[in-house]
Amino acid sequence: MDMLTVLPSNFGYAIFTYLYSWIMLGYLAVKVGGARKKFDVKYPTMYSDTHQVFNCIQRAHQNTLEVYAQWLVFQTIAALVYPLSAAVLGAIWVTSRFSYAWGYYTGDPSKRMYGAYGYIGFFGVIFLSISVALQLLGVY
Repeated sequence: MDMLTVLPSNFGYAIFTYLYSWIMLGYLAVKVGGARKKFDVKYPTMYSDTHQVFNCIQRAHQNTLEVYAQWLVFQTIAALVYPLSAAVLGAIWVTSRFSYAWGYYTGDPSKRMYGAYGYIGFFGVIFLSISVALQLLGVY
């Protein structure tokens, strides 16, 4: 069975959202690497006892990684039935992670909330995934 005949025609948009998320993760990782050098935080040390800004940069990346696997699962389930909606919601979530990080990078952890709009995308793909599950179960 050919994958192109199985996936919805608009699934390509979801794939571009995955690629966008890969760029975002790479950007956050590079920022942590640069901060390690700037603040002289050697591997494997995760956090600094003396540099709050480094910790904020590290947390922006770490928190994103903590939710990334969950987002990927729900993004994929949602995109299999609602590819365009999932792609838009996914793009909202990925973009919000930049806003979240840039706020965190100021050294003021409360500014990470600049990315709070990402919950629209995150919970959106969860709700779409629930819809897919209910459809598969024949509930509606």
